[in-house]
Amino acid sequence: MSSRDQLKPRAATLDDIAELVRLRTLLLSKGNAVYAARDEAEDEAWKRDYRAWLSRVLTGDRDRVHVAVIGEPEDLCACAIAVVDERAPTVRCPSGRSGWVQTVVVDPALRQQGLGGLVMDHVLDWLRSAGADTVALQTTAAGAPLHQKLGFRPTGEELLSRSLGGDRT
Repeated sequence: MSSRDQLKPRAATLDDIAELVRLRTLLLSKGNAVYAARDEAEDEAWKRDYRAWLSRVLTGDRDRVHVAVIGEPEDLCACAIAVVDERAPTVRCPSGRSGWVQTVVVDPALRQQGLGGLVMDHVLDWLRSAGADTVALQTTAAGAPLHQKLGFRPTGEELLSRSLGGDRT
């Protein structure tokens, strides 16, 4: 990164889709996490579906989903996705507008340079402006120190997941 402007997070565009898929591949294309592809067919399927989802989101409702990136379309450094959900109001979320952050990824060659914090600050600001009262995220062991530094704390509840369309847990 040569220019300070390139370090500014921005809203993703359709031109960023190939690089967004590349970055998300670091999370989904290998490993033993429940959300990781188990074989080449699953890997190709999530990439196809993610491209289609990004195309819809980046040309559609920007009040509910925000995809943030750092870098140029052909060379992204980092990304994060913020989603606003409408949930039943609670003490901590009286509006029922709750944020969810996902796909926080920094290119491995550029880690430990503050890019994760920059993209997270950007999506948290967007969630505030979208009226979210709370925000949740699921993190890896490597990402936990950054998220804790940003004020995220364990809830004491367990995150459970179940597939509704197949045998995958």
